[in-house]
Amino acid sequence: MATDPLQRYRSKRDFRITVEPEGRPGKAGKALSFVVQKHAARRLHYDFRLELDGTLKSWAVPKGPSLDPSVKRMAVHVEDHPLSYGSFEGVIPPRQYGAGTVIVWDRGTWVPVGDAQAGHAAGKLKFELQGEKLRGAWTLVRMRGRGDEKQEPWLLIKERDDEARPAAEFDVVEALPDSVLSGAAAKKAPAKKTPVKKAAASKATVKQARKKTASPDVPLPQGAEPAPLPLALSPQLATLVDAMPETGEWIWEVKFDGYRLLARIDGDDVRLFTRNGHDWSARMLGLVAAIRALGLPSGWLDGEIVVQGEHGTPDFQLLQNAFDVSRTESIQYFFFDLPFFAGHDLRAVPLSERRALLRQLLDAAPADGPLHFSEDFAASAKDLLHTACELRLEGIIGKRADSTYSTRRSPAWIKLKCTKRQEFVIGGYTDPKGSRAGLGSLLLGIHDPNGRLRYAGNVGTGFDQTMLKSLAAKLAPLRADRTPFFELPQGIKGHWVRPKLVAEVSFGEWTKEGRIRHSVFHALRSDKPPEAITKEVPKPVAAAAPAAKKRGTKPAAAVPDGLRITHPERVIDARSGFTKLDLVQYYARAAPAMLPHLIGRPVSLVRGPQGVGGELFFQKHADRMQMPGVVQLDPKYDTDHQALLEVNSLEGLLGAAQMNVIEFHTWNATTKAIEKPDRMTFDLDPGEGLAWPRMIEAAQLTKALLDELGLQSFLKTSGGKGLHVVVPLTPRLGWDVVKDFSQAVVRHLAATLPDRFVAKSGPKNRVGKIFPDYLRNGRGATTVAAFSVRARPGLGVSVPVAWSELEGLRSGAQWTVANVDERLAMADAWAGYVKTRQTLSGAMKALGFELAAA
Repeated sequence: MATDPLQRYRSKRDFRITVEPEGRPGKAGKALSFVVQKHAARRLHYDFRLELDGTLKSWAVPKGPSLDPSVKRMAVHVEDHPLSYGSFEGVIPPRQYGAGTVIVWDRGTWVPVGDAQAGHAAGKLKFELQGEKLRGAWTLVRMRGRGDEKQEPWLLIKERDDEARPAAEFDVVEALPDSVLSGAAAKKAPAKKTPVKKAAASKATVKQARKKTASPDVPLPQGAEPAPLPLALSPQLATLVDAMPETGEWIWEVKFDGYRLLARIDGDDVRLFTRNGHDWSARMLGLVAAIRALGLPSGWLDGEIVVQGEHGTPDFQLLQNAFDVSRTESIQYFFFDLPFFAGHDLRAVPLSERRALLRQLLDAAPADGPLHFSEDFAASAKDLLHTACELRLEGIIGKRADSTYSTRRSPAWIKLKCTKRQEFVIGGYTDPKGSRAGLGSLLLGIHDPNGRLRYAGNVGTGFDQTMLKSLAAKLAPLRADRTPFFELPQGIKGHWVRPKLVAEVSFGEWTKEGRIRHSVFHALRSDKPPEAITKEVPKPVAAAAPAAKKRGTKPAAAVPDGLRITHPERVIDARSGFTKLDLVQYYARAAPAMLPHLIGRPVSLVRGPQGVGGELFFQKHADRMQMPGVVQLDPKYDTDHQALLEVNSLEGLLGAAQMNVIEFHTWNATTKAIEKPDRMTFDLDPGEGLAWPRMIEAAQLTKALLDELGLQSFLKTSGGKGLHVVVPLTPRLGWDVVKDFSQAVVRHLAATLPDRFVAKSGPKNRVGKIFPDYLRNGRGATTVAAFSVRARPGLGVSVPVAWSELEGLRSGAQWTVANVDERLAMADAWAGYVKTRQTLSGAMKALGFELAAA
């Protein structure tokens, strides 16, 4: 009799109680599936599953996948799961194996490299992932264990390719925390489930709270949309800024010195989750009971837990101590947001309205209880920050009153700190001196942009005797023979440890050597992965000025009156998590810089109704679809077709984005002289396998040739894989002449440097080489406009740069919607472009180009 590969899976579960699929081995389809499930069990982890031989081969990855090839993630081989488990999202009931919340974090197909069965058996499985978040080449390799492990230890490793990214630059599990299944709601456990252990809450208390709250009758604000209750929710995070904003309506709150916590209410089932999805319900049963006693409908509440010190201000060390000794009765929970409530999604509702509803709901909470509304203050932000600092608080938080709720870090929420304070990775410690016990000081580090841990100084104050002994006990099992620091400065000595612990430290300043001074230890933090710890640099407050607005209302940030954004919450890019509303808001911010590159030029539009990864539509003529503000040009410009289009206003730019336009491409001529190009463009298109330094070299060589020809050129990133070299022209020559001359330039490059350039397009011709695409210079051909987003994973942006910045570029998609705001605030890199007056006469002569032959 054949062995049942799912026998171990079924033996661990009681299917009369759990909502998980029982399943049977399946048959192989045309493509092999994979799924990564985010599992908030006793400890948050990620279940990585590959379809093979009719089941899902499974590994538990405690920290989740990393896109950094230098980061090797532990992956524990667990029992096979049925194929039907690949679409499972739900809450596994308490006292069942793996009790907790499961969401589908990523899914797609995978392609083995070589024999998959043989690789799996041998302990080295190479493959390519084609998912919504994870793509490219990966390897699973079995480690040599001690021989007594109950489960095999493996490593999950990202291979070096175009999809790899340094951990210090991008943490995929932090940046994209949510489910890839749209509208997934929690599955109710069967009635026979074992009930959750509840802290005592009398029926009278619950009844009284239900009467007082009257929550079913609370009117919902405009913009609330019916929606199932998500199984998991990642919180909106604030951006550290360097100054007070000068414009906009802001709500100011105290910055709590505690732990971020989200409460999920589904009937009597109340659960408490940390910012990273850890279920801490069992650690704070008193708070669970207090929230349940409010009798609220289903929803998610966002807030922070603190323990107040002797002066009534939050004390992070006391909060940490409460968990260390399992005495959490002193914990207070301050709520400040309400993203879901009573079967509705409120994330698109303005913050001020969400908070008004939240305040009304919390009126039912006893004044002397642990639940509170986080009050905002009418005082000026400057006065409030001064007072907060005098009270030795950490700082203040500012939130745009009209902002929506985004499940990631957002410029609509900002934080200003009283002192410099951030997290550091502990890489070692020194011996204690005198009567001190445990250790002398902690040796600290941060990750540089390449993911390497750099020494950042030490901290030797802020400890009491209990903490010193506790730290020494936690560091002892992590002892290592080698330093974890990259290029450790001379003279730094100590006992090295594996970089697994994160310390929160305040300090006076950074030295020019990159070390902190006047440091004070506050506590260990367990809610942030060590790999994500980098130097925290305040961003210009200008990046926080744009506001998010609820749909259907008069938006801020210069969004035209009456423009209604439909489906603003729809995710258009799974890699970054950006929504349609985020895209519209980006174009609102980019409009002043972008419109000069659009006005007066015929434009072609790339529409993506299903977002990145869905079907894209290229539109260059008017059709029945009307886009607010998009202009139809005189038919004389293209007599054989419908009218060409132009975007010459903010209304047109945002109207197109509302109609799902992601990319904007423009002609090389304006309507003032449509038959005479006013620029010549070379799109440096890299072939397969070409390293980025060769792209930089190709741009330098192209510029050098153009300089020799007496032509001034300008540079911009493509937002994709390449670079664009643009030559402004006085519009005198026709399309054919300009195109033919650009082809002659490319032929010269290819003939002179055949190991670097090719003159013909096609992937086979340019493997390891670059094709300077001159075809962009024909009539009707287009190039993506400056500051346009690209419909590619990550939402790269085409950005003008100075030639002096070329060697510092890391890729053609160095700027994305997520990080381009700082660039928008900088001076125009093409400041001399408009005033450049030049013709091709001298260049043609220098190159030996015969005008008559053209």
